[in-house]
Amino acid sequence: MRRLTLWIVSTVAAVVLLLSYRTSLGGPAPSAAAGAAAPGIVPAPAPSGGSAPPARRARTVTANGTVARTRWGPVQVQVTITGGRITEVRALRHPTGNDRDDEINGYALPRLRAEVLQAQSAHIDAVSGATVTSGGYAESLQAALDAAHFG
Repeated sequence: MRRLTLWIVSTVAAVVLLLSYRTSLGGPAPSAAAGAAAPGIVPAPAPSGGSAPPARRARTVTANGTVARTRWGPVQVQVTITGGRITEVRALRHPTGNDRDDEINGYALPRLRAEVLQAQSAHIDAVSGATVTSGGYAESLQAALDAAHFG
């Protein structure tokens, strides 16, 4: 009887430990209010009184991509298109939470930005060592480009 009780308690403890095991360091899934920018077109600021006539200004569109959920954390990109060309790309969200994430993103995000500005599309090469983040970056970028009706 004593062995049976010990076996049952041990089994329950093992099951509880297995079910509570965290498989990622990304932390809990953030809510929409936790800093995620809404996907889609970002409204442009109102023009000032001294701006150029509308016929001379190049049309500028800024769009946020959707939040790509990767196994290391969320990735979201914002793209600015002026005169039919991608002029700016920035990561609104990227995996953080430990020094390794910060190190990887410190070199990967500027390279991904440069790739986008050169390619003028979401068809970019992944950065070695940041394959998962690169995939999320391209996914969010494509959503932003789709929202801006680019390409």
